[in-house]
Amino acid sequence: MRIYCLLFVLWGFPLETSAQESRFLSTDRHILGSEGDLTASLTFFDADGDGDLDVVFANGRHWAQVNEIYLNNGIGQFTYGYPVGPEKATSYAAPAGDLDGDGDLDLVIGNDRAENWVYLNDGTGRFEIAWTVSSEIEPTRSAQLYDINSDGNLDVLVTNRGVANGFYLNDGTGHFGEKHAFGDPMGSTIAVAAADLNGDGRTDLVLANRDGQANKILLNDGNLDFVEGSSFGTGTDETRGVALADLNNDRQLDIITANIGEPNSVHFGLGDGTFQESVAFGGVEATYALAIADMDQDGDLDIVVANVNSANSVYLNSDEGTRWTEVKLGNFNATTYGLDIGDLNHDGYPDLGFGNSNSFNRIFYNTGPR
Repeated sequence: MRIYCLLFVLWGFPLETSAQESRFLSTDRHILGSEGDLTASLTFFDADGDGDLDVVFANGRHWAQVNEIYLNNGIGQFTYGYPVGPEKATSYAAPAGDLDGDGDLDLVIGNDRAENWVYLNDGTGRFEIAWTVSSEIEPTRSAQLYDINSDGNLDVLVTNRGVANGFYLNDGTGHFGEKHAFGDPMGSTIAVAAADLNGDGRTDLVLANRDGQANKILLNDGNLDFVEGSSFGTGTDETRGVALADLNNDRQLDIITANIGEPNSVHFGLGDGTFQESVAFGGVEATYALAIADMDQDGDLDIVVANVNSANSVYLNSDEGTRWTEVKLGNFNATTYGLDIGDLNHDGYPDLGFGNSNSFNRIFYNTGPR
């Protein structure tokens, strides 16, 4: 097959700092969990079916802990609900979706050094472990739900550090079949993003790799096999997170990476599975996660980053991906490993949740233009 390479350009976005911190509000009343939580990620989802976004924290990064759900009272205030289950593990991910087709949202818990678990929702927001995704014990670093084979059922994609990644097809009841491996069998993939990158109607994959490995674009051949389309990154960028979104409004998906070894970057897509250029934003801030949303509701997509030992930031898109305004989120310097975005208080503005290790997890409410 034809192999494409990305062109890397050594300049960054024009960047402005902003005094708009006040549009994102967080106080000591907006913290969740305990200082001893080792949170690796969080997911906003409606656990109890009441129309409000609740939150589940995947805890136990490196040391086994219980995963926890906090319930939203409808106006963005959270109370501790209950543990997902009594099981403890070194959990890294907790994606939510309707796995068994009964209309409520279930959970997959992605674990390091333990099986990945399926928890079914009883319809009231209570979860019990039903079975495992597979019998394999893997060093899982992320898990997400995506309909890989377009049969209407949510499948599980798992990335592993040092072991082959895999996806597992859902039979419609929340049971999953055999592992379909993708990527380097000995790779160090931390995250994956899935979408049709070349317009052929098939789901392709973008892998975020660490340990000196370049990131990968894998194209779907139509037979549930993924072949390498191109590599990107320097290897020294040590990418921790990846997202796909159209940042410049050209109707093509772009790749956004969260890096801990170099500045974060955007790779603009051409629509055929290739990417024209790479441009950097921010500094070397050790970004461990990112998410994309229209934070200021101006019609274009913005970037939110979660950093380790420096303030988390929102990058507001000022000119179709060519100019960005950085909004630092206060002076809360924590070891942030995960984030999610959702409208928690029904005011029409997306709010932010950050999952921290060895400190409280924190919510930032988006108050709109100030």
